[in-house]
Amino acid sequence: MPIRPFPKNGEFLSKEFFGGPNLSTPFGYLVARIDGGARGNPGPAGYGAVIEDEMGRSVVKLSSYLGKQTNNVAEYSALIAVLKYAAKHGFSAMKVYSDSELMVKQILGEYKVNNPALKQLHAQASKLIDDFEAFEIRHVPREQNREADLLANRAMDLGTAKTMASASATMPVADAVVEVRGTVRNGVVILEGASLPEGTVVAVHPLKR
Repeated sequence: MPIRPFPKNGEFLSKEFFGGPNLSTPFGYLVARIDGGARGNPGPAGYGAVIEDEMGRSVVKLSSYLGKQTNNVAEYSALIAVLKYAAKHGFSAMKVYSDSELMVKQILGEYKVNNPALKQLHAQASKLIDDFEAFEIRHVPREQNREADLLANRAMDLGTAKTMASASATMPVADAVVEVRGTVRNGVVILEGASLPEGTVVAVHPLKR
């Protein structure tokens, strides 16, 4: 898929942020640094993105938990998220920096996309990019993408915690029993007049006769 390089002459009108238009540069575009990850690959996954204007002023930070996904799905999800944000807010030019060499080279057409799931995401991203007048994507080392990486990991942390809390809330809980009597026979405690769900943890206190 052809990438639309930024023209050398000023073509894009600067967008307005923080109360006034930025007139100090002929360009008006967004710069996004993105990252996605999965713990287990596939495993709990999430993405993070830091979006600035062309002067380096903060515009927005995006992050989301994706459930059980692969690393590459998370990377593509981050790219699609920033493309949608730019389109929604009327930008026709964008620069993206990612530490995923695979995704960057697939978007640039240097690598083929063989995975079926990635093919769908690649097609979705390509369609969004087609609507931009100018678009560039570049690979950067992970150390230059730390904030996006932190956002992605925070999304994974929060998503994993919520999933665990939800699972705990839906686990069956035995009815409260103050005391159950039983007798040990052949090394097994035989309950008297009561039953407990399988897996119930009990504490045994021998009684003096």
